[in-house]
Amino acid sequence: MELIVIGLNHKTAPIEIRECLAFPEDKMEEALSTMHALPSLKENMLLSTCNRVEIFAISREAEKTVQDLKHFLSGYHNLPLKEFEKSLYLFIGEEAVRHIFRVASSLDSMVVGEPQILGQMKSAYTIATESQTSGIILHRLLHKAFHVAKRVRTETKISNSAVSVSSVAVELAEKIFGTLEQRAVLLIGAGEMSELAARHLVAGGVEKILVTNRTYDRAVTLAQEIKGEALRFEEMALGLKRADIVISATDSSQYLIRHDQIAKVMKERKQKPIFFIDIADPRDVEPGVGDIENVYLYNIDDLQKVSNENIKDREKEAQKAEAIVRDEVAKFVAWHQSLEITPTIVALRKKFDQIRNKELEKTFSLHPNFSEKERKSMEALTSSIINKILHAPLTRLKRTDEEAMTDTYIVVLTTLFQLSEKSGEED
Repeated sequence: MELIVIGLNHKTAPIEIRECLAFPEDKMEEALSTMHALPSLKENMLLSTCNRVEIFAISREAEKTVQDLKHFLSGYHNLPLKEFEKSLYLFIGEEAVRHIFRVASSLDSMVVGEPQILGQMKSAYTIATESQTSGIILHRLLHKAFHVAKRVRTETKISNSAVSVSSVAVELAEKIFGTLEQRAVLLIGAGEMSELAARHLVAGGVEKILVTNRTYDRAVTLAQEIKGEALRFEEMALGLKRADIVISATDSSQYLIRHDQIAKVMKERKQKPIFFIDIADPRDVEPGVGDIENVYLYNIDDLQKVSNENIKDREKEAQKAEAIVRDEVAKFVAWHQSLEITPTIVALRKKFDQIRNKELEKTFSLHPNFSEKERKSMEALTSSIINKILHAPLTRLKRTDEEAMTDTYIVVLTTLFQLSEKSGEED
């Protein structure tokens, strides 16, 4: 049985292709069952996220399975194979194990160290288990992948530092205020960057979020999504008085927040500190605002600098994580190879025991006067001889690291000792 991973991700395919090949969660069981019916497959699982679509499969015949899975993707999504085949990657055997462990550990993610992928893999595995399309190998493989991800999280600092601009902004806010609980935030602009920052802030414990936007309806929509409060654009000054943190991300061609305006606001706030995060390009906040006492101002370049430094830190930690992955891959491959080796070992021992038992029967029939003690001594002696003969070759077989060499040994033993023949047939 061969392990296969076939799929595409954010590195190999544009979002348009990924969207076309994605599997909605409510369709996963159906897709898994359809795939499982392919004769070349023994086990299968689907991982479908916004950044990747992958099939994990245990194959009866690798080459046939690869072609079957390509045509399954094409047929299921009604998309010609030629439109996405060049975007597909393929991993077989040990490389497939390594890929799965790296995905679970977020080493293959768009943002290395992000935690979401592990939860997505666990959900995908649960669906495959409930659909009864995963078996002994995928069960062992996925549980091992989850173990690897846990080791990476606990033994490295790969997830400790923020790397996205919005998450860096939230991290800086926490450093300034100590905690985000009971803090109020004003979002100026209701676009993607503002929404992402808002979600990070909510996760960080922010109590109140105010949203203002030139298009009031958009402010209302975002406020509803994050359980915040919408303000009309002309009410921005009111929001500035109430907020501890201001995040501005508009497409304005001129400054929306000026020095004299904030100097006045700070008097009304009785010098209560305020933190401005200007992630607009061009900038929304006049640079001189940062010179006002108790006002902290960071623009997108400041945040990007922190982000880049954190990315370098994560890259160092990723090297430690890769070492963990290599260690765990070797352990899993050894277990997987044992699935192929064990039947050969059992058959070989059975063959030798059959020969031994027949020869003992002949000996005992020629010497009917042997006592029970003598019979047991003969049985122990012959058993010891068999064990000593088999010890070296079986130990070598179990310790073979190269899959090709293992396969060669199995073929040689099976042929030389006629292990596929019926019991009792000898030359």
